[in-house]
Amino acid sequence: MKSSLSLFALIIGSFALSCYALVVIPQKQIGGLQPHFTEEEGKVVDPYPVRNRGVAERGRQVYKSEGCIYCHSQQVRDVQNGSDLERGWGERRTVARDYVFEQPPLLGSTRLGPDLANIGSAKWRNESTDPDDKRKPVKRDAAWQLLHLYEPQAIIKESNMPPYRYLFQTRKISGQRSAEALNLTGDDAPEDGYEVVPTAAAKDLVGYLMSLDRSHALPEVKSTAPAAAAK
Repeated sequence: MKSSLSLFALIIGSFALSCYALVVIPQKQIGGLQPHFTEEEGKVVDPYPVRNRGVAERGRQVYKSEGCIYCHSQQVRDVQNGSDLERGWGERRTVARDYVFEQPPLLGSTRLGPDLANIGSAKWRNESTDPDDKRKPVKRDAAWQLLHLYEPQAIIKESNMPPYRYLFQTRKISGQRSAEALNLTGDDAPEDGYEVVPTAAAKDLVGYLMSLDRSHALPEVKSTAPAAAAK
């Protein structure tokens, strides 16, 4: 009987110790994280991160419902754990504070496509991660994202990303061509007199992607991306 009680006590103790190490300690360390900000003349300046609202929040829901998390991550590893910085996926590694308002964080676990943690940053929008790769245009703005969403292979022939054409509408042109119409060519172009325009879901999704920018400087991380991108 004593040996059974000792074994039971050992099991309970091991379970309690594991819970303390895996739940209580991390909660104490990062459970109370708040946005980082600076103060100028008594005013809060440049808070980071900020809570998603409006288009970005609606687009986040589309991102989740379309299963983007299964092929894309949103976590940039440091140089000791991967080549994410060398690939140009971020200016620094991501840290816990980046996800203060993420419920739940869309970290992802598979990279059939590139990491998207900073796809909306100025560097990603205006610079190619690999200037020698002609498949990657210099300007990846909202129009580029919409075209890529509609027909990925029209931009990157080897892409394994499926097209999301059901997030777009083909309609007859009434009067002038819409400013939102995609500039499609070849087999992707609609019939004469018709145009392809994004639905509200497509615009929200791209709005969310363009909001993703975790390049903000934080006191807990000092590392920056290497000067040269990996080939």
